[in-house]
Amino acid sequence: MQPSLLSEGGGQAEPLAALAELQIRDFAIIDRLQLRFHSGLNILTGETGAGKSIILDAIGLLLGDRASAEMVRAGADRAEVEAIFQLEAGMPASEPETPASAPDGPPAADDIRSLLEAQGLDDPDAPERLILSREVRRSGRNFCRINGRTVSRQLLSEMAALLVDIHGQGEHLNLLRPRTHVDLLDRYGGLLPLRARVSRKAHQVQQTRRELERLRTDARTIAQRLDLLSFQVEEIAEAALEAGEEKELEVERKRLSNAETLLQLANGAATLLNEGEGGMPGVIDGLSQAAGRVEQLARIDDGMADAAATGQGLLEELSDLARALQGYADGLEFNPQRLVEVEERLALIGNLQRKYGDTTAEILAFAAAAQTELDELSNWEAQTAALEAEEEKLLRELGALGAELSQARVTAGEQMARQVEAELAQLSMGRARFAVSAEMEDQEDGAYLPDGRRVAFDTRGLDRVEFLISANPGEPVKPMARVASGGETARLMLALKGALTQADRTPILIFDEIDQGIGGRVGGVVGEKLWNLTGQGPRPGAASNDEAPDKPNGSPLRHQVLCITHLPQLAAFADLHLTVRKRTYESDGELRTGTDVLPVEGPARIEELTQMLGAVSDAGRQSVVEMLAAVDRLHAGGP
Repeated sequence: MQPSLLSEGGGQAEPLAALAELQIRDFAIIDRLQLRFHSGLNILTGETGAGKSIILDAIGLLLGDRASAEMVRAGADRAEVEAIFQLEAGMPASEPETPASAPDGPPAADDIRSLLEAQGLDDPDAPERLILSREVRRSGRNFCRINGRTVSRQLLSEMAALLVDIHGQGEHLNLLRPRTHVDLLDRYGGLLPLRARVSRKAHQVQQTRRELERLRTDARTIAQRLDLLSFQVEEIAEAALEAGEEKELEVERKRLSNAETLLQLANGAATLLNEGEGGMPGVIDGLSQAAGRVEQLARIDDGMADAAATGQGLLEELSDLARALQGYADGLEFNPQRLVEVEERLALIGNLQRKYGDTTAEILAFAAAAQTELDELSNWEAQTAALEAEEEKLLRELGALGAELSQARVTAGEQMARQVEAELAQLSMGRARFAVSAEMEDQEDGAYLPDGRRVAFDTRGLDRVEFLISANPGEPVKPMARVASGGETARLMLALKGALTQADRTPILIFDEIDQGIGGRVGGVVGEKLWNLTGQGPRPGAASNDEAPDKPNGSPLRHQVLCITHLPQLAAFADLHLTVRKRTYESDGELRTGTDVLPVEGPARIEELTQMLGAVSDAGRQSVVEMLAAVDRLHAGGP
């Protein structure tokens, strides 16, 4: 059975990009799947081991994950994964922005198109469609393609990163790493443009310090370098070279070395032309007689006019040649002294070439570079003082910018704390407290704050940002890594994701069993939150009928959401509910295992949710019907 899952519905605004179709062939236990998705909330359910995570592994290949021959289904020679994405229409291409300077907000479809155009991978016939594919062969080779053209795994990963973000079961581990917190806070608060300015200033400081370090090299080393450069510049200058002169000298040396032979040859050729040898007349005399007779022919026969002209022309050319040979011979001289001078000059140039370059032009270029370095080192004390002043100036500018960013982080952190606590309250952690710590460390050579204090810095600013949590009343907030049970950590991760997703610029979000560690009562809240991420519900962070806390980022972004779950309360919120089932079949006399993915709706969906609820009875089915009715009312904007 090879199902084709078609689902589209609802009139909500589409995300900037959506996964329209996924095709998987001969990957792990999957023989062939063709899945079509809804632009809103897509839920995948099924028993453990049915193949849900394998589908995400297949998507991971398109995100640039490493491939191995073990991924190929037994009996097949290759595995293939292909995804078709629908891009928002009507957006012209523009230059993509670098991460350091990109404004906080969604990656418009034109960012994706810009990357496609820059790499020559765009499809003018289907600008609203993007196809990513990956082929893994049993031999171990694999091929990545964008719109049917082979690309590197790095480029495939770069493209997929603009489209998809997977939040796996271990996602909370990243949130427990304090180094990631500053990035999350800055993205949440819309502070990336300001941070980019701080980063550029920090880079300027680092560059200035590297130059200072170079100039502060040991004085003896600088003195030795000065002596060497002075010698090299003086040696080349004394030679008074001219570009290309070695070729002219080579020609002159050859002429001087062979002057006697040249004279004999020139005189002999001139004699043959003018006087002749061995009693024979000269060539010119013979040709003159012949030309005269041809001219007589032409007087009688007009058809010989051209021949007469040719004869006259040859006579003139030979006469010119004879005069040139005689002039050449008269100009030759035996000059042993000049030969010695040329030999010495060529030896000098050869010596310089061995040291500084293969040609006189390269030697002169070496001299110019050496002179520049010599001038620089000769004035190294003045340059050092100037760079020290520049470093001081940059450190004060960095401190002022960093202090501005730090204050903005404090404000954003307070707003984030209120929103995360509101999210936690909906996840049955109403007494939990969340805080964002942004502290500076003193450093003797650090940036100058406006009050004169010197603090450590890096390209991300002056602060050491860390998220703090108190899960129980009366307990002070502590670093997240030292707090919370597994279930609390899972809920904390959900609360943070709910707050941060508004700043998440990636249009397609995939959640792999993020309900791990939470119960059914909270599962409904999680389902509502995931559904809200599609832009169909209230702003993330708000209760269904309440206003969300103030946030710096404005309206929520629209996302397509895919989620794997075991909770029926969460699955009830699906715009498209897919169930993953393992099947056994016979092939060539052997039992094989495959995976089917089927859409469930109507009575089939009620039955699926009832089985997930673990209450396969009329009462259980009634509970599911009531649960779906409540979700429908919520989707319709009711209580």
